[in-house]
Amino acid sequence: MFTLCIYTCLSISLCFSLSHKDLNFLLKTHFGFSVFCLSLPSITLMASIIESGWLYLITHFSDFQLASMGSFLLHESVFFLSGLPFIYLERAGLLSKYKIQTKNNTPTAQEKCITRLLLYHFSVNLPLMIVSYPVFRCMGMRSSLPLPSWKVVLTQIIFYFILEDFVFYWGHRVLHTKWLYKHVHSVHHEYATPFGLTSEYAHPAEILFLGFATIVGPAITGPHLITLWLWMVLRVLETVEAHCGYHFPWSLSNFLPLYGGADFHDYHHRLLYTKSGNYSSTFVYMDWIFGTDKGYRKLKALKHNGVGVEDDSKQT
Repeated sequence: MFTLCIYTCLSISLCFSLSHKDLNFLLKTHFGFSVFCLSLPSITLMASIIESGWLYLITHFSDFQLASMGSFLLHESVFFLSGLPFIYLERAGLLSKYKIQTKNNTPTAQEKCITRLLLYHFSVNLPLMIVSYPVFRCMGMRSSLPLPSWKVVLTQIIFYFILEDFVFYWGHRVLHTKWLYKHVHSVHHEYATPFGLTSEYAHPAEILFLGFATIVGPAITGPHLITLWLWMVLRVLETVEAHCGYHFPWSLSNFLPLYGGADFHDYHHRLLYTKSGNYSSTFVYMDWIFGTDKGYRKLKALKHNGVGVEDDSKQT
C-alpha cells in the first residue's frame, strides 16, 4: 500500500506544474521524450483536475480552515483507512505467512487502541494544528495558485524525510532513557506486537515531543499547503506501514536498502527498552552509524544462515 502510494503521490507532484525548462529538459533525451509523449494526456488531465479541485477549495474555504480542519480531516481519513485493514487481516488470519510475529492482539486490545487514538487526536492533534497555523503563515506557507513545481515539491519532501528521521532518531533515543520510558514512552510500547494504528498510540507528551520532528521541516521552509498535505499523507502511510506487523514481497524495504519498514521497526517493539535499538523512523542509516542496530543485524544474519534463534530479550 505504502509503495503504491509513494508512486502515486510522486506522480501527482509531477502534475503540479511543468515549466518550459522542465519541458525542454524532457525533450532533450530520447527516453524523456518517449515518456513525455506517452504520459502527456494523463499528466495534462490530472494537472487540470488537481488545479480545478484546488481552486474550488481555496474559493470556498479560508486558509485557516484548510490548514487546520482540512489537515485534520485529511490526516484522520488517511490514517484510519490505511490502518484499519491490518486489524482485519490479523483477525481474519489473512496473509498470515507475511506476518512478522505469530502472536495476535485481542479484539479488546485493538478497540482500546482505537478509543485512545480518537481521544488523543481530538484533544491533542486538532488543537495543535489550530495553534500552529500562525507559525506556518509567518514562515511563508500559502495556499494560493499557482501550485508549486514538481521539483520544488520533490526537493522539500526529500528534505522533510531526512530531517524528520534525524530529529526523530535522537528524540526516540531520549525517550528510551529509564525515567522517560517508564513515565512516557512505555505507553507506546504497550503493544509488543504492533499493528498499523499503534503507530500513533502514545502518551500526549510523546505526541508533542516526537511530533516536532514531523513539523520542523515544513516550519522552516514554509511550503505550499498542498506540499504540506502531501508530506503529511506520506508520513502517515510510512509510520502505519512501519507498525503494520507484516513484511510483504512488495514492501518498500525490499526495493530501497536505506528504508527500514515493518520488519526493522517490529524488532524494536519486541524487545525491552534497554536492548531494543532501531530508533529511526524511516531510514536505517542513523542506527547503522551509531551502532544501535547491531542486535537486529545479528538476528537477521543468523536467520539468513538458517540458524533457529529466539530474540535475546523478553517481550514488553
